[in-house]
Amino acid sequence: MAPLRSRSADFGRAAEMASSQSKTLLRNGDDALINPSPQRGTPDSSESPLQHSDSILTINVSGMRFQTFENTLARYPNSLLGDPNKRQHYFVPDTNEFFFDRHRTAFESILYIYQSGGRVKRPEIVPIDIFLREMRFFQMGDELLEEFWIAEGYEKPKEVMMPTNKTQRKIWELMEFPDSSLSARIIAFISIAVIALSIISFCWETVPSETEKAVNASTGELIEDELDEKHYSPFFWIELTCILWFTIELILRFISCPCKVTFVTSVLNIIDFVAIAPFFVNFFLADTNKSNSSMSFAVLRVLRLVRVFRVFKLSRHSVGLQILGKTFRSSVQEFCLLIFFMAIALVLFASGMYFAEQGEPNSKFTSIPASFWFVLVTMTTVGYGDLVPLSPFGKVVGSMCALIGVLTLALPVPIIVANFKHFYRQENRLASMKSTAKGDEDGDDGV
Repeated sequence: MAPLRSRSADFGRAAEMASSQSKTLLRNGDDALINPSPQRGTPDSSESPLQHSDSILTINVSGMRFQTFENTLARYPNSLLGDPNKRQHYFVPDTNEFFFDRHRTAFESILYIYQSGGRVKRPEIVPIDIFLREMRFFQMGDELLEEFWIAEGYEKPKEVMMPTNKTQRKIWELMEFPDSSLSARIIAFISIAVIALSIISFCWETVPSETEKAVNASTGELIEDELDEKHYSPFFWIELTCILWFTIELILRFISCPCKVTFVTSVLNIIDFVAIAPFFVNFFLADTNKSNSSMSFAVLRVLRLVRVFRVFKLSRHSVGLQILGKTFRSSVQEFCLLIFFMAIALVLFASGMYFAEQGEPNSKFTSIPASFWFVLVTMTTVGYGDLVPLSPFGKVVGSMCALIGVLTLALPVPIIVANFKHFYRQENRLASMKSTAKGDEDGDDGV
């Protein structure tokens, strides 16, 4: 009987131990349900939120939660999320997460920058100014901002050289940067007004007056006495005033420029010089020997024609003309392709028109070079009508020339238009970037 009692006692003790263990487990389970242990890597009130480098962080952006590794954010340690001290200000212990009351859709792309190692992709539904503000708020840095503009199709302009001398710098800003100050805007407005006055005077001067109708019928040259009278006409004084302004402007810009070689080789500066030089050459040739008067008059006509290049001086103050110039420079290959196609069609259709019209007695297509004008006018859809095919075969060739001309012109035009849209979009984005940066600076000053 003793062994049986000992065995029952052992079974009783084992049952009590199992019961106590089960109660302990149930109690621990209830505690775990009531006070769950924090997730691996997420910060709590008793432990630093970034104790482990591979911990998972929860980021709440206006109600939308994102989770990522800490070492993913550490790829950009100077940013708001990458710096533990900076993001600690936005940590909420009650919810064990970082909370940001910011744009949710934009944050998806910002988090992707950390995940992809620097690829900036703006969502199409997020405007550029909003996305820029979000990137600046999260302190993504200038390199990523530059990467953003490159992804948007904007090419960063070259760094502008500025004179080291304070006085030269002030003059250079007045003459080259109209947005730098009110005085620079006034000077730019005066320059535009003088250019417009010079162009109007140049055009109005060609209107004949009663005293200027005395022209030598045999040579077609102005009488020499009238040339002297021209120096005292109102147009001469208008021209003199404009030339003095252009000369002073060019001299001041040359004196204050940071690099003389770059200034001399600039296309716009060459245009400025070409617009000024004819006046002084004209004034010098007006006092030359009377024996060389015929040569002087011929040169004067050419120099007067060169004055029309002043219209290109407006490109210095017009963004639209600058965009057009960039479009032409980037579309050189397309223009060459268009000229190549036109040259081939010119030879083919001019030859066809000449042989088709060879039997007509009153035909004006006397040679292949004489037919070039008809083909060129027809392919460009101008159609002056001075040369008209008379034979049925000539009309067939002319019809084919018109159809091929429309197709030839239509091929490179979309590419040129796309280049124009590209540069126009870049200018708009540049203006948006400047306005956003100015707004941020004003906001910082207000704070």
